[in-house]
Amino acid sequence: MRTTKTVAVLAALGLTLAGCGGGSGSGAAAPATSGGAATSAAPAATSGAAPSAAATSGAAPSAGATSGGAASSAAAPAVNTSIKGDITVLTNRTDIVKTVFADYAKKFEAIYPNVHVTFQALTDYEGDVKIRLNTSNYGDVLLIPNSVTPKQLPTFFEPLGTVADLSKKYRFITSEQNYQGKSYGIAITGNANGFVYNKKVWAAAGITADPTTPAEFLTDLNLIKTKTSAIPLYTNYHDGWPLTQWESNRGGVSADPDAVNKLISNQAPWAAGQEHNTIWGLLYDAVAAKDTEADPTTTDWESSKQLLADGKAATMALGSWAITQFQGKAKDPADIGYLPFPVQVDGSFHSVISGDYKNAISIHSKHKDAARAWVDWFANDSNYATDQGGVSVLVNGPASKALGDFTANNVKYIELTPAPAGKESTEADIEKESDVLPFQPTSWQRLVDDARGAKHETKQQLFDYLDKQWAAGIKTVTG
Repeated sequence: MRTTKTVAVLAALGLTLAGCGGGSGSGAAAPATSGGAATSAAPAATSGAAPSAAATSGAAPSAGATSGGAASSAAAPAVNTSIKGDITVLTNRTDIVKTVFADYAKKFEAIYPNVHVTFQALTDYEGDVKIRLNTSNYGDVLLIPNSVTPKQLPTFFEPLGTVADLSKKYRFITSEQNYQGKSYGIAITGNANGFVYNKKVWAAAGITADPTTPAEFLTDLNLIKTKTSAIPLYTNYHDGWPLTQWESNRGGVSADPDAVNKLISNQAPWAAGQEHNTIWGLLYDAVAAKDTEADPTTTDWESSKQLLADGKAATMALGSWAITQFQGKAKDPADIGYLPFPVQVDGSFHSVISGDYKNAISIHSKHKDAARAWVDWFANDSNYATDQGGVSVLVNGPASKALGDFTANNVKYIELTPAPAGKESTEADIEKESDVLPFQPTSWQRLVDDARGAKHETKQQLFDYLDKQWAAGIKTVTG
């Protein structure tokens, strides 16, 4: 074995209509159900970066500290009747909106009895909200979608405070969803990055040690293909956003907190020896070796969770937010584990931790005080982050039990260095000008199509094209 609210309005409610109201594309927000991406993600997403630091997996959240929810359990919070209004909260958590989120609403409304919370759970969160942002009707509180760039934040969202002030209490503030010193969103959870996998399937294939190189990872996938009936690596090509989770490994592969900032001057990120060559190349090689599903166009995110839980699929590249979702589908939650990306630097695995989607307040909200109360309560008192297997968004929050495999593997956490002042939007600008969009599903779908022979483009031709476009984007943006 490896050591290593109560009202829910589901996605289909006419949300494709332009009249319906709804970090940057360079980031890694990780959608918790079908919705985004970044992660990624994250979805999606955000800048993909977090405050500069590095810590071992078990120690990133301060040991022994309690979350806001734990602290509030010691004494009942005071009832606040001065804040009033009905608010609509958009979420991508279609799977728990009628259960966990309904319970959140009850707890919140017990403290704020004059506020009523209604949820809209969106299956295609990214697509629906992108349309709704063209209107003034995109809820009171929403998750900042991947398509919004830093420069656009003030157009759609209320500032929550200064980066300097909020970063004293919350993680992922200094370089995610902020612009010109103001913060526009607070993460719902923090994510590590790696692979959700079925331990029983890997063991059945005779694999006894976690892969430490891409070559070992590919060998393991081939063993799963030949010795079991499971799909070795499930891409989730059709929904698209899960593919973008691969990009969230940048910085972790190189163990470099400055990896993202270096991208804005790197003329060839996909050249041999570069971490993008390693990350993108691993997926390409897995698909080319037929270690993924036979027809990627038929994949389905929601059903894929059960496939992996039942051992019909073995491995998926996803943020740590996904661990508890897959464990919840398994007969034995212990069958579901979490692998680091198969690269070691100085003998250690590394994983970037960054914020997931950020709760934000619509600039058009008519009840901004009520919306802010929800955003603060969710971050401070809901315990959503650690309950869902993520890293606490509170600077002094608790560690997550779901990341026990990373602790056992002594995975080192890395938080990416914030962009220099005045360059917060440079990477997003380069992406736009180059049309190289690492956190957009179409970029990864193109790679999969190339690898499976659906397009007449070799891996080297694809990487040469990406480098050429990226270099041109740098020249356009920076001169």
